Amino acid sequence: MSLARRIREMEASPTMAVDAKAKALKAAGEPVIGFGAGEPDFPTPDHIVEAARAAAYEPAAHRYSPAGGQPALRQAVATATSASSGQTYEAANVVITNGGKHALYNIFMALLDDGDEVLVPAPYWVSFPEQIKLAGGVPVAVATTKDTGFQATVAQLEAARTERTTALVFVSPSNPTGAVYDAEATAAIGQWAADNGIWVVTDEIYQRLVYGDARFVSLPQVAPAAAERTIITSGVAKTYAMTGWRVGWAVAPGEIAAGMGKLQSQVTSNVCNVAQAAALEALTGPQDAVEAMRQAFDRRRQVAVDALSAIPGVSVVEPMGAFYVFPSFEEVLGAEVAGRRVENTLDLAEVLLEEAKVAVVPGEAFGAPGYARLSYALGDDDLAEGIGRIAALLAG
Repeated sequence: MSLARRIREMEASPTMAVDAKAKALKAAGEPVIGFGAGEPDFPTPDHIVEAARAAAYEPAAHRYSPAGGQPALRQAVATATSASSGQTYEAANVVITNGGKHALYNIFMALLDDGDEVLVPAPYWVSFPEQIKLAGGVPVAVATTKDTGFQATVAQLEAARTERTTALVFVSPSNPTGAVYDAEATAAIGQWAADNGIWVVTDEIYQRLVYGDARFVSLPQVAPAAAERTIITSGVAKTYAMTGWRVGWAVAPGEIAAGMGKLQSQVTSNVCNVAQAAALEALTGPQDAVEAMRQAFDRRRQVAVDALSAIPGVSVVEPMGAFYVFPSFEEVLGAEVAGRRVENTLDLAEVLLEEAKVAVVPGEAFGAPGYARLSYALGDDDLAEGIGRIAALLAG
């Protein structure tokens, strides 16, 4: 027996692999500091946990529920998305999924036919290309660099567009770079998509994690002409420290939402009812913890940027959203680190883990060789210690 070709050719998630390796080493007694996973170190707020506890005792939560999500949660998502996007969405436009990753997979499966092309600005989140390929589509990377603030322009998108271009992936705030598109740039990209009949798949899961003068802007809000061809994804994982609860969603035009619901009815059925109750409380309950976590991430962001920028050969574009920093190690490559020649950031990540016991995700995983992603969603002490180890190792 052998695996199907689609599985043989699919890459495993690099971020999950780095996180798993770091945790295994730590469990074995190694003093590893993991910058790999995009996961808040805070516990889920108590009022959310209590809502889940109460739901666990409700007999209705012990049974199947609608495949597309509990009506109350779908309505809460529709209400919140309507407010942020300037559009009007109903519960029927919402599909509740097993995390934001599942929402994106459902979208590509519902939207793409074999050979359809999807523009994916790079650096990109690691799962976008693989999910597009699984759906029969063709990911087309649109390269950006630190010199452009890791933001794609309309001119770049137009240069990459072909007659097979079906969709654009638009992520702001960005994973892995922390880039946040302003209203003018977002509007221009949305209008370009509308003018060319291109679907826009937006990932808004970091929308409440923005810093400094940056402001989150939902694409349909500033490009209403694109609204009827825009699909919005989000979830509770990052904002509410709920990565393990696995609740995300997609908000889409009726036909697409119905198609996603049909797919989900055959693949997973409903998301865990207890987790849905927790997500409902997250969206409709007190929001104090959200701001407290955002402020902590902002402080850590500045610590990370300052510490990395002080390392010779390392340059950093200040991230304005999410909780990642994406430094360039290009000036370090080609040299010896800890007695080993480092040709690329794959090599560098391996040396950092083995010699400094620090886990980072190499830029190759995001379509950006020469860079690496570090999550600063970890404790202050670990953040300072981990970057200090990187600095010491590179200093020789």
